[in-house]
Amino acid sequence: MKRQLIALAALAATLSPFAAQAQDQGDWIVRARAVSLTSENDDSTGLDLSVNDKVIPEVDISYFINPNFALELILTYPQKHDVKSAGAKIGSLKHLPPTLTAQYHFTQLGGWRPYVGLGLNYTHLSDVQFNSDVDAALQPSLKKDSFGWAAQLGTDIPMGGGWLLNLDVKKVQIQTEVSSFGNKVGDFKVNPWLASIGFGKRF
Repeated sequence: MKRQLIALAALAATLSPFAAQAQDQGDWIVRARAVSLTSENDDSTGLDLSVNDKVIPEVDISYFINPNFALELILTYPQKHDVKSAGAKIGSLKHLPPTLTAQYHFTQLGGWRPYVGLGLNYTHLSDVQFNSDVDAALQPSLKKDSFGWAAQLGTDIPMGGGWLLNLDVKKVQIQTEVSSFGNKVGDFKVNPWLASIGFGKRF
């Protein structure tokens, strides 16, 4: 994924003089992205908990309040992850993490349109399942809802006709409380990095 981002950024740099001649306008951008999710896996329970990294699809919708300020809603469908303890699978879960960010877009850099964003993530855990032996021994449970900050850095590169190439990196705060027999035993922080590449259309 990192090599692909670098290669596409280099390609975009060669195309930016042409894109600068086609500064497409519009209040809305809809993008589709491929996202590489890399989890922090910070666990305070003593169980060495982790979830697997994966590539996920993402759709986002941006509304421009003015040429510089925009709101972006970031969406995907519930993503399934394996839950591991010390590297051994002990269960699985699904997470749905809609995120809303407020962005500032820099508009005076020719064909490049970089932006920074800060916002709020809400994550809902569903279909949490543990192996039968783990369930019998620990009766584990996870808090289903999480709120946290999201920070974002990216750039749009206009390709003409309203189409654009997008490169984006986000850091998202996602965590859950872990309980055993109804008593809290610690926190598990996923806090993923999300590196993405995609295409969009401005309307």
